[in-house]
Amino acid sequence: QGRLVESGGGLAQSGGSLRLSCAATIRAFSIYDMGWYRQAPGAPDLQRKLIAEIESGGSTNYADSVKGRFTISRDNTKNMVYLQMNDLKPEDTAVYYCNAVGSARADFGSWGQGTQVTVSS
Repeated sequence: QGRLVESGGGLAQSGGSLRLSCAATIRAFSIYDMGWYRQAPGAPDLQRKLIAEIESGGSTNYADSVKGRFTISRDNTKNMVYLQMNDLKPEDTAVYYCNAVGSARADFGSWGQGTQVTVSS
């Protein structure tokens, strides 16, 4: 099974920016569609929401709540996934996780520890 380590979170002001990074340890990382998920404060794990996805071929998809503000990217040579977050809003406050999309998450085993993003108004 693989391993995921998220980093880059922190405290930002409304309108600010943060860049999250995810280091993946797994064979054939490039074949996986990867995503960033977030879990709002107090929400159960089942409400961890996929907000940005990047397919193995590089196509991207975004939840309406972050479209136009967040950009997902990947570097297959380094087994890394990134999330550039601009124009942050207080409602973006959450713990952010990366993982594969769909049933491929089983290949990574457990989720990483996530990275906390807090946006103040």
